[in-house]
Amino acid sequence: MTADPTADPAPGNAAPGALTHFDAAGQAVMVDVTTKPETTRTATARARITMQPATLALIRAGTAAKGDVLGTARLAGIMAAKRTAELIPLCHPLPLTQVTIDLTPNPAAGAVEIAATVRTAGRTGVEMEALTAASIAALTIYDMCKAVDRGMRIEDLRVTHKAGGKTGEFNQP
Repeated sequence: MTADPTADPAPGNAAPGALTHFDAAGQAVMVDVTTKPETTRTATARARITMQPATLALIRAGTAAKGDVLGTARLAGIMAAKRTAELIPLCHPLPLTQVTIDLTPNPAAGAVEIAATVRTAGRTGVEMEALTAASIAALTIYDMCKAVDRGMRIEDLRVTHKAGGKTGEFNQP
């Protein structure tokens, strides 16, 4: 038996803890957000890419062979946030109003700390856009520096802040 394709998964009516991207028959569905109110929504995701001290020194000095690593990673993260719905199958395409990518070299940790913050006024959150932006910024750093340091590690990708919508505010370090 096939689930009714016109059935509304009724956002907000799922049992607490229920997964919203599945219908009653267990098939993956895009959540219908038609009736949700538009609110300002913000999310920040963080990641870290660790590397050898010499690699971080190249990045900080701006002398990596492929050019401005941090500037390129910033642009890649912004572009990725804007294309999240093309990459994650059940994400809604969203009109993003702001994307910021902060890339902070941390010599003590031998890393670049990445924070991606995304904003919109809409019916669904921007956590996936922030996560995509942070991960693509990290991957861009890896790509631009892999010739000198194949042992770099992308670590600790997570949402650290979310605001807006029915569930309100969420914070974690």
